[in-house]
Amino acid sequence: MADRKRIHDRPRPRARHRAALLAVACALTAAGCGGAETGRAGHSPRPVERAPVKAATSGLPGMPPLLDEHDLYAADRPGKLAPQVKDFPSRIYVPNTGSDTVSVIDPKTYKVIETIPVGVQPQHVVPSWDLKTLWVNNNRGHDLTPIDPATGKAGKPVKVHDPYNLYFTPNGKYAVVMASMDRQLVFRDPHTMEIRKTLPVNCGGVNHADFSPDGRYFIVSCEFSGELLKVDTEKMKVIGQEKLPFEGAMPQDVKIAPDGKTWYIADMMADGIWILNGDTFTQPKLMPTGKGAHGLYVSRDSRYMYVSNRGEGSVSRLDFKTGALIGKWRIRGGGSPDMGGLSTDGKVLWLSGRYNSEVYALDTRTGATLAKIPVGQGPHGLAVYPQPGRYSLGHTGIFR
Repeated sequence: MADRKRIHDRPRPRARHRAALLAVACALTAAGCGGAETGRAGHSPRPVERAPVKAATSGLPGMPPLLDEHDLYAADRPGKLAPQVKDFPSRIYVPNTGSDTVSVIDPKTYKVIETIPVGVQPQHVVPSWDLKTLWVNNNRGHDLTPIDPATGKAGKPVKVHDPYNLYFTPNGKYAVVMASMDRQLVFRDPHTMEIRKTLPVNCGGVNHADFSPDGRYFIVSCEFSGELLKVDTEKMKVIGQEKLPFEGAMPQDVKIAPDGKTWYIADMMADGIWILNGDTFTQPKLMPTGKGAHGLYVSRDSRYMYVSNRGEGSVSRLDFKTGALIGKWRIRGGGSPDMGGLSTDGKVLWLSGRYNSEVYALDTRTGATLAKIPVGQGPHGLAVYPQPGRYSLGHTGIFR
């Protein structure tokens, strides 16, 4: 998310004060809030075509078929690396938004082994659809830095305007840039990054996303205006838009459940996760998890979801089978857990410490803090790489 230092420690703003609050927060932080976007809280979105209630029966053309229609993450089992990545060295790539660098951590030693200079304000490190490249999203530098995960070497930056976050359609046909400041979803060639279509959106702060089981649509969070979008993947068209029913809502990470029926959206101001039916796209319900709910990660056995609560230094666990929370882990000595991912074997959850210039390694069996590793300023969307899976949908690693 675009950084707002300690915003979650303040009383929740009324709608009429949100623009001022966001402006002040942006001015105080090194990592910024994605330009001059103020959120336009309370504005009424223009009417859009509503999605049909019934999901499409056929998959997105060109999308690899699911391994298991009952488990979207069946390809993500421990150690199940694709042939093209099995010889890549295991590393943690940490974009430091305030230092304009990427810290590279060896997960065996818990030490930074290299610091790579990149563009201005790197937000996320994103695995490409074909798994061969890591793209560093330099939001204010308006470019992407490619890193070769086989060698760890950075290549020549590619000009891309406002790349806050990056996703790939499930068939690998397009890269989708979340242009937060520009209020656009930009569909690009997944290799050259040339523009194929620009989709203006009527919400503030397009941020995170995930795709339906058939790949026909995806759900996008708009953090500054507290809204969700539903986008037709093939038509590249917004087919649904709704305001979250919470004053001051600020949605973050988006993740679909293994059964493909339920969607979860973390909300750092509502201190919990929204539970949504993506097909009907009706009003979601809020489940409290912890202060500053932010990142969402599915366990390697598809049984649990980990929710990073950035405002209180904790991680909540949700049981997919029962739909209930089953406990909370506290980071030793406190912290600000943000974005990250799981180790190849699923035994370690890696998260950036957004306001503490550190990275956390948590034991997924006990919740114990294994390490707190110093990195640069404002660590954000770190990528654990390689990870199991056949292809990447983007962000810090959504694999299927």
